Amino acid sequence: MESIPTGERVVIGADFNGHVGEGNTGDEEVMGKFGVKERNLEGQMVVDFAKRMDMGVVNTYFQKREEHRVTYKSGGRSTQVDYILCRRGNLKEISDCKVVVGESVARQHRMVVCRMTLMVCKKKRSEIEKKTKWWKLKKEECCEEFRQKLRQALGGQVVLPDDWETTAEVIRETGRKVLGVSSGRRKEDKETWWWNEEVQDSIQRKRLAKKKWDMDRTEENRQEYKELQRRVKREVSKAKQKAYDELYTRLDTREGEKDLYRLAR
Repeated sequence: MESIPTGERVVIGADFNGHVGEGNTGDEEVMGKFGVKERNLEGQMVVDFAKRMDMGVVNTYFQKREEHRVTYKSGGRSTQVDYILCRRGNLKEISDCKVVVGESVARQHRMVVCRMTLMVCKKKRSEIEKKTKWWKLKKEECCEEFRQKLRQALGGQVVLPDDWETTAEVIRETGRKVLGVSSGRRKEDKETWWWNEEVQDSIQRKRLAKKKWDMDRTEENRQEYKELQRRVKREVSKAKQKAYDELYTRLDTREGEKDLYRLAR
């Protein structure tokens, strides 16, 4: 119990083999008045445990007929030894607790149930950002207007400036002004535009090697995993370089323009 963070909800249900008894004088902070019969030594231990752990004995807070408080019946004996405990701070979440007559979960022990109302936190929606309507570039008139406005924004330069971040922002801003923006789609991941089958295959083999090493921590498996890690880094670096080289050679073509605009979005 002491290792559980105080902010976590804790509910204990068990056969404590003790009688906490009726009444709660002096123990009001951890139990109600509605136990059964007299308290015994084991019952006092239950109460002391509840005090030490800042918990409440849930069964005793709800006024029920004795038949709905008795948790153990054997021959002519009937008593209450099965309890539900929860943190005192969570008692407000419990609206009822009683014994289900006729239902047995163990020999001579009756089922104890409680009704607990929990607040469900609504999952926050992922933020959806506005997107530039780049698809309008398929229309010749939009593409021509965008090209002219971009040239003006870049100061009439034919060659792009060395400052790529500045250039990319100019492209994005021009796109927003000329093509407009809309909302409704999550941000795309542009970091993997250079992805190819070789990279995908290397990463898959690295994942399998990691699982193999997790299951069997031999030196051989570790070396295999480390080697595949290095291979993935090489493949990624090679794929990126190849993709950039191809992009630069296509910059003067229509397809190259589209690729550039897509990356700048």
